[in-house]
Amino acid sequence: MNERRWTYLSDMDGVLVQEEHLVPGADEFLKELRANDIGFLVLTNNSIYTPRDLRARLERTGLDIPEEAIWTSALATAKFLASQRPNGSAFVIGEAGLTTALHEVGYVLTERDPDYVVLGETRTYSFSAITRAIRLIEGGAKFIATNPDATGPSMEGSMPATGSVAALIEKATGRSPYYVGKPNPLMMRSALRRLGAHSESTLMIGDRMDTDVHSGIEAGLQTILVLTGISSRESAEHYPYRPTMIIDSIADLVGRTGDPFGEG
Repeated sequence: MNERRWTYLSDMDGVLVQEEHLVPGADEFLKELRANDIGFLVLTNNSIYTPRDLRARLERTGLDIPEEAIWTSALATAKFLASQRPNGSAFVIGEAGLTTALHEVGYVLTERDPDYVVLGETRTYSFSAITRAIRLIEGGAKFIATNPDATGPSMEGSMPATGSVAALIEKATGRSPYYVGKPNPLMMRSALRRLGAHSESTLMIGDRMDTDVHSGIEAGLQTILVLTGISSRESAEHYPYRPTMIIDSIADLVGRTGDPFGEG
């Protein structure tokens, strides 16, 4: 009987890094994946940064992850829109991660009669841009958002994120956005296609039950919850679904990446 060869999808914040610091063992984990030629992608719902920006940020923490191994909600959104309406147009509220991804798939960014209004993460949401988005959606533009996260972290505490601003626009227009990022399994499936991997032999590692584990389960993946981020063992019990396994940290997988569930 052939031993199953695993492929890994891993969330970034709360799994590999915390704030701007390496989670102990994350570097050894990635080193082991590379040494054994195990495919992996690092996933993030954050649409602010390009893969190049994120690579530089991770490098400062001590993690060496190539650009092509980073998959963001901005990239997943651009890929989705290119498949739905090739070479379309969009009015974008977002930063370089999102605008660059859309340009790279052939999209034109415009304020005049766009096919889509695309909402992503930004450090400073402009009231005039939100007003423009509302009027364009009222005029017939389709409403897309990169992810439903309501808040994001900052040094001073929580700040409103894509999901909160999407709720404002939805309330004003009566139109719900289509969210591409986690927990939509679409993001997982696009990541699998990027890796050339299959769901039966892929596992998702995350720190959140409501996004990482949820989307992993819906995409048919095995899931591992780490306790270095948002969810705890106690909070995990409140959900109607369970991860395949709960571990304290990514460091617990070092030495067993080829056989994470002890099937060998």
